[in-house]
Amino acid sequence: MSSSSNSGEFRIKGAGRHTPARTARFTFDGKSYTALEGDTVASALLAHGVHLLGRSFKYHRPRGILTSGPEEPNALLDVSRDAARRQPNVRATVQEVFDGAKIASQNRWPSLKYDIGAFNDMLSPFFAAGFYYKTFMWPREAWHKLYEPIIRRAAGLGEAPKEADPDHYASRYVHCDVLIAGAGVAGLTAALSAAATGSKVILVDEQPEVGGALHFDSSTVIDGQNGFDWAQAMAAKLKAMDNVTVLTRTTVFGYYNHGFLGLVERVTDHVALPGRDLPRERLWQVRAKKVVLATGSIERHMVFANNDRPGIMLASAARSFLNHHGVAVGRNVGVYTAHDSAYEAAFDMKRAGVSIAAIVDSRSHPGDGVLAEARALGIDVLTGHAVTDTSGRLRINSITVTRNGGANARKIKVDALLISAGWTPSVHLFSQSRGKLRFDEANQRFLPDIYAQNCISVGACNGTDDLADLIDEAIAAGGGAAVVSGENRFEWTGGMIGAAEGAGPDDAVKAFVDFQHDVTAKDIRLAVREGMHSIEHIKRFTTNGMASDQGKLSNMHGLAIASEILDRPIPQVGLTTFRAPYTPVTYGTLIAHSRGDLFDPARKTPMHALEAAEGAEFEDVGNWKRAWYFPKRGEDMHAAVNRECRTVREVGGVFDASTLGKIEVVGPDAAKFLNLLYTNAWDTLKPGKSRYGIMTREDGFIYDDGVVGRLAEDRFHVTTTTGGAPRVLQHMEDYLQTEFPHLNVWLTSTTEQWAVIAVQGPKAREIIAPFIEGLDISNEAFPHMSVAECTIMGVPGRLFRMSFTGELGFEVNVPADFGAAVWKAIWERAQTMGACLYGTETMHVLRAEKGYIIVGQDTDGTVTPDDSGYGWAVSKKKTDFVGIRGLKRPDLVREGRKQLVGLFTKDPKDVLEEGAQIVADPNQAKPMTMLGHVTSSYWSETLGRSIAIALVAGGRAKMGSTLYVPMADRTISVEVTDMVFFDKEGGRING
Repeated sequence: MSSSSNSGEFRIKGAGRHTPARTARFTFDGKSYTALEGDTVASALLAHGVHLLGRSFKYHRPRGILTSGPEEPNALLDVSRDAARRQPNVRATVQEVFDGAKIASQNRWPSLKYDIGAFNDMLSPFFAAGFYYKTFMWPREAWHKLYEPIIRRAAGLGEAPKEADPDHYASRYVHCDVLIAGAGVAGLTAALSAAATGSKVILVDEQPEVGGALHFDSSTVIDGQNGFDWAQAMAAKLKAMDNVTVLTRTTVFGYYNHGFLGLVERVTDHVALPGRDLPRERLWQVRAKKVVLATGSIERHMVFANNDRPGIMLASAARSFLNHHGVAVGRNVGVYTAHDSAYEAAFDMKRAGVSIAAIVDSRSHPGDGVLAEARALGIDVLTGHAVTDTSGRLRINSITVTRNGGANARKIKVDALLISAGWTPSVHLFSQSRGKLRFDEANQRFLPDIYAQNCISVGACNGTDDLADLIDEAIAAGGGAAVVSGENRFEWTGGMIGAAEGAGPDDAVKAFVDFQHDVTAKDIRLAVREGMHSIEHIKRFTTNGMASDQGKLSNMHGLAIASEILDRPIPQVGLTTFRAPYTPVTYGTLIAHSRGDLFDPARKTPMHALEAAEGAEFEDVGNWKRAWYFPKRGEDMHAAVNRECRTVREVGGVFDASTLGKIEVVGPDAAKFLNLLYTNAWDTLKPGKSRYGIMTREDGFIYDDGVVGRLAEDRFHVTTTTGGAPRVLQHMEDYLQTEFPHLNVWLTSTTEQWAVIAVQGPKAREIIAPFIEGLDISNEAFPHMSVAECTIMGVPGRLFRMSFTGELGFEVNVPADFGAAVWKAIWERAQTMGACLYGTETMHVLRAEKGYIIVGQDTDGTVTPDDSGYGWAVSKKKTDFVGIRGLKRPDLVREGRKQLVGLFTKDPKDVLEEGAQIVADPNQAKPMTMLGHVTSSYWSETLGRSIAIALVAGGRAKMGSTLYVPMADRTISVEVTDMVFFDKEGGRING
């Protein structure tokens, strides 16, 4: 075995696909190493003979590299560029080496070789599965002082960085016709087929190069070429097509409803000096018409005594390190298998000059082809035998081999052991799509069965083992035409799940099922004896499959062991839930730009800059910056608001109402839909008219309110409260999709599409008249609560005749891009007529004077329409709407409920505090009986006194009575009144 020593003494000259001249220097636990560009951290360390990479979570047992892919449970490392650019729990088998990388092991102290935590291994009888449910209970006082601090210090793997993340992350939204997850033979073939139809195709693979299993499989020939070379040629062909996007280093981590998938692309994690303009990672949010799952399968380990020592790894991993990276995992290698695929690893190594100590096969009859090849290569094959133990402290140095059912054992010296129990189809994304699986009894595996979305599984993840069948299946899935032919040298047979010989119910050995959480076969059996008969309960009792690898290696073994001891078929034991993400995703990727100032971004209306130039003070309303009041020189807030209130009542005012939520409800069944969502009727509303509506929850309590205008038979313009816009749209979508899917309706948020300028006051019509084109806005032609589409200053707009002040009012809606220009023109004309700009505080005072409520301020989630005095808005004729049954509950119609009423303080100058409690007897002994609280309170310049709105128990029955508001320094007497304080007849609104 010849090697190139600079990049490691286990690097085989002429093997692998990396260029020896391209090197990278990195450190592992402070020691410097040389790697080749394209190496993973795992392959680079193996090239230098480093197998010990970490310690297990619970027992702190020495652990090495088990796999060569994202399912790696052991080799989790800390990777950094500097103190701020550091990430824990990075899989050594995925992270590519870059020049200057600083790699460190985790979960050990004081060093990886000498870890004091290994003492736990000697105490393992006390740490059996579920021990945490039965311990740390006595003495009770010790929990906070002793147990909890120790557990918190021991919890977790790795140390989270404390510095702010200096990297940036990107996010993209994409639509495509076909998304293909996995770029092995099946995925590439499906992509070629789909691309031929002209469809927009996205092909995704998590590895740096396409090829999937062809990275390690040296015996596959496709179209007369080596399989891996064919894959690269096909990738180049696909990349040259305008309708195809090929994404490597990209993982499909989540498959959600309606063809929505989450992808994470590792953009610069492998680059030594990434450009400052490049993101570290990119989140792709893809909506696909069709999804082709070509996710392959995952090799299983053998479950036997001490199967976790460094140097023991999956056979496919060793092949990948050899054939792709040019690294031999040892010089004298053993193989333990129940499947033919491991033989090919032995063949490749033998031909590369590595000594094969023996192939130990638990089966009596392996495949004839691989058995003949092994003999031809002079490899010793022990059929019907088992590896029943291993030895070696920090790396395996020998295996104990016993004939199945026999007693005589012999030791075989090895420095690495390759294992394979067969292959498990990767059905994670299929299951995330809500597809249902079936159990293939003959091959002991779960396969896709019932599809819930427009997707199809092809290749190994679908249980298609024959290469010709796989290619045909992939071409059909792509929907087009492609000419691909291939052959494998050997036809694989075999496989097993569960514990192997020597790790049965009567064997007191540590045979690991879940490596990261130190779950053994005897832990699974203990869980069953403790009464856990569902696999979900067994999972939680033992933590099998709950580590960062999510049981990709352990789930099937755990199922089989539980099935055996329960004496039930595997399908009856159940299957754990496959949840997103498929592999860990960084917070930075998920958050992308949503941090710092953009974490909760401030939203500004199109008129914000103009309002600021006019001296506006702003307040935060949800995410919006809203003009609060417009002080003139020498005015405080109270003086400014008083002036604004007087001016609006006497002349007019201009108000920015753009923040109101706006939803377009369109479709033949739009009126039916609104009838079901609101308490009042909408089928009787004629086009060109609008109506105030109340929306309740199922329990009958007010959820939101707003004015709804009918523009046409099938189109409504719905307004919501400023803070309620997102949840109201979600509420509507929820009911449309789940309760009323039969209705032909489309919902679109238009909040930011329309700039809204409210012009209120006696001269409102005169102010806007010159700007309205082609519409008669006289009182007779355009009465209160009218709506029309028209032209406003040359741009298409919508004009509402409505008021939240009780004055003559209009709301001018124009496209947001024209909002500032229209606002400026209206304001210039309003100034000449003596009108003013006014803000939200004045709006609150004016609406309170008229008794108009604000949902969320005057309501608290327990207020019904009748409680608020708006019972008239609940239709008596409708037989159904959301909340109709809730409103009929006895508690919601009983006497004495809290109701909204008005309050006058006995001293007109006293302005109550909002939230202040109300009592009937201020001298009552504590605890006093609270009747309710003040919801809104203002000084009314119009009335020359204070006004308030309050929720009071049995409020309407207490009209004219005196109640009390206890404050810290005094008690304020109040008189209960109705809520309309100004213009009780309502004549001004029709001016």
